[in-house]
Amino acid sequence: MPLKLEFELGQPPTDGISNLVFSPAANSALLLCSSWDNSVRLYDVAQNSLQAMYTHQYAVLDCCFSDPACSFSGGLDLTLKMFDFPTQTETVLGKHEQAIRCVEFCEALGIVVTGSWDKTVKLWDPRAKHSVGTYDQNGEVVYSMSLSGDRLVVATSSRRVLVWDLKNMQFAEQRRASSLKYQTRCVRCFPNSQGFVLSSIEGRVAVEYLDTDPEVQKKKYAFKCHRVKQEGTELVFPVNAISFHSSHNTFATGGSDGFVNIWDPFNKKRLCQFHRYPTDIASLAFSKEGNMIAIASSSVWKQEDKEPVKDAIYIRHVTDTETQPK
Repeated sequence: MPLKLEFELGQPPTDGISNLVFSPAANSALLLCSSWDNSVRLYDVAQNSLQAMYTHQYAVLDCCFSDPACSFSGGLDLTLKMFDFPTQTETVLGKHEQAIRCVEFCEALGIVVTGSWDKTVKLWDPRAKHSVGTYDQNGEVVYSMSLSGDRLVVATSSRRVLVWDLKNMQFAEQRRASSLKYQTRCVRCFPNSQGFVLSSIEGRVAVEYLDTDPEVQKKKYAFKCHRVKQEGTELVFPVNAISFHSSHNTFATGGSDGFVNIWDPFNKKRLCQFHRYPTDIASLAFSKEGNMIAIASSSVWKQEDKEPVKDAIYIRHVTDTETQPK
């Protein structure tokens, strides 16, 4: 039976999808999904089956794996949860003072990192089951966060970017202003650890480098995307999602225009664009090998005058032709 290029996952969440992430294990088909319906769901995309589900009291804004058997999640109930899938055991590690917006696992140090609307980042030791440090983020709300090894990049309100060394959290290594003029929607680090990509609500993406050497900084740039011409008017859409291909260091972006694009940051060009999806692209996730991408088609902004579109997760098989730098 020929491989289906793209298919829709069964039993999707019943409200907005906040995050998708594939298992970090090699050749794994496990996909984690957090949602505004208060759930965290584990899918086996090879079988197109829902394997497990657990819930929070309120909407879940982010989730991550530490390994294929264990996940972490947080959201509007202020609580960081750890869930062990084989034993179906749930553990509360602790709380923030306001909603947990971002959850990441640092494999190098074996710690969980959370970013919150309470303007702090917390580090957690999952073995000791408690927080091991709380760090102010310049007095600004955390909007998005990404890890590169033991380096943490935090995008905050007021268009600020802070770079931290998780081994020395006494002070931020770098404090930058975003090169984009409008509010940050997403930040993701290059797999090669050389830099990061930022997206904004105003149809733009910036490619930035961590090395502060002036010669390296000359390479940074920004570009327009996720804009649609309609009857002579250019409609500009937020770029909600970014996901990197782990070996090629190319990346996909998803916008509220319903499109997914794959970009070659080295040659500054678009490699491909998928068909238009039914509504906003809320989250994207490449698999570990980069041969699949999970796409969350889910309304980011509820519009009173529009009929709601059902939330859906699409799994698309991708090839090197679509993802390799040219």
